[in-house]
Amino acid sequence: MHDIVIRGGTVYDGSGAEPFVGDVAIDGDVVAEVGAFSIGKVIVEARGMAVAPGFVNMLSHAAESLAFDGRGESDVRQGVTLELFGEASMHPFGRKMQALADGGISVNVAGLVATSTARAQSMSLKSRKPSAVELARMRTLVAQAMDEGAFGMTSALIYTPDEAFTTDELVALAEVVAEKHGLYAAHIRNEGAHLLEALDEMVEIARRAHVAVEIYHFKQAGKREWARLPDAIARIEAARVAGLDVGADMYVYDAASTGLDAAMPPWVREGGTNAWIARLKDPAQRARVSAEMQSASTTWDNFYAGAGPDGMLLTAFHARSLQPLIGKTLAEAARLRGKPPVETAMDLVVEEGGRAQVIYSLMNEENVRREVALPWMAFGSDSDTRSVATAKGAVHPRAYGNVARLLGRYVRDEHAAPLADAIRRLTSLPAERLHLERRGKLQAGYFADVVVFDPAHIADHATYAAPHAYATGVIHVFVNGVPVVTDGAHTGTAPGRFIRRRAP
Repeated sequence: MHDIVIRGGTVYDGSGAEPFVGDVAIDGDVVAEVGAFSIGKVIVEARGMAVAPGFVNMLSHAAESLAFDGRGESDVRQGVTLELFGEASMHPFGRKMQALADGGISVNVAGLVATSTARAQSMSLKSRKPSAVELARMRTLVAQAMDEGAFGMTSALIYTPDEAFTTDELVALAEVVAEKHGLYAAHIRNEGAHLLEALDEMVEIARRAHVAVEIYHFKQAGKREWARLPDAIARIEAARVAGLDVGADMYVYDAASTGLDAAMPPWVREGGTNAWIARLKDPAQRARVSAEMQSASTTWDNFYAGAGPDGMLLTAFHARSLQPLIGKTLAEAARLRGKPPVETAMDLVVEEGGRAQVIYSLMNEENVRREVALPWMAFGSDSDTRSVATAKGAVHPRAYGNVARLLGRYVRDEHAAPLADAIRRLTSLPAERLHLERRGKLQAGYFADVVVFDPAHIADHATYAAPHAYATGVIHVFVNGVPVVTDGAHTGTAPGRFIRRRAP
């Protein structure tokens, strides 16, 4: 007799194959059988429901939010059972990741080691170019983190300090990752006017370092760049045809979320937050920043020019005095303050003492729909996890709805991709790219991360105006064989684990 039998559902095994009606049996923390049987200590009726492997969030920022609230409700209620932390990382990697899991979490966690962390631990952030000795230290730190369980390396090349890395330096670090069969994932240098050059750099790193690369939150930022989508796809597909392991992930929204730093040139941010604020207080440097922010022909990825002040929604401030501006656009805040928007943006950074948080309207629906269909496209929220009960301020709705929006709006309603293939790209595709051990498929002997959802009714409800709303349609979620969501409600259990890279 099995511990749990999920009976009579439509089974999508994660491979992309056609689904079939059958049962899934769980014993302990593994899938025992997939087929036709009904003897179990606990029977979970799933007739009319889809049964799939747990979903992988390919780009998560949930390390801090899970430490605060380990339930991870905004994601696990969508069927996410594994959060892959990217763009930033903990240090020391293994000890901090294990401590997070030991604190009690409802989802599995895995991570990549950040080049920004390696840089901070190996050299002064006031220097742009590492010495040979400093670069060697970074290589050692990357190797050490991978030995502690990291699945590869990650960068945010639009931001300080990562923007200071040269391609040669990134290749040198990625070679360490390749030796250990890891993945290099990055927010590329430019998603706007120099998108194609930024993609070329990732392809070059893949070719020279012989490393698998992942392009984070694939997009074309700014109206003038929307027509570049066919060329961007062609770049990646040509690399794949040439035998390079190049992939990407996305969130299924037409707006991005990041800080006000993305609206300002990299040079003004060099040396850290205090140096940034000091420059913004200097009239001469402030005038230079203002001119560059308003130029559409910058070499850096200018989100101010791409979205415009009417397309910049202010979503989060730590400074209490600024919190009345949450939910207003930069243009509205500027009118309230009686200053030009570019001056207001600089003032907000100074008053906040940091980057603040902004939703930038940069993309368009037609491109999102086409990207959803790409067979090599995975999915990541590019967000932390949230709880409606403790939610404060505004947030990008992708924190609550990325998976549900994919499966509901784009797959079911708009037929942008077949359900079986969308599930493959939420499960076995990321598992295979990361070399996750026995995860990503409903198969005997695999870990029992399982989601049962209603494909006819799964839906996201979070919006830009009212983002704190859980998705609906996910009925049951099991993490390592333990029910975490039952009948749509969180059970309070915390069976999540730190998933470590295994040496090949």
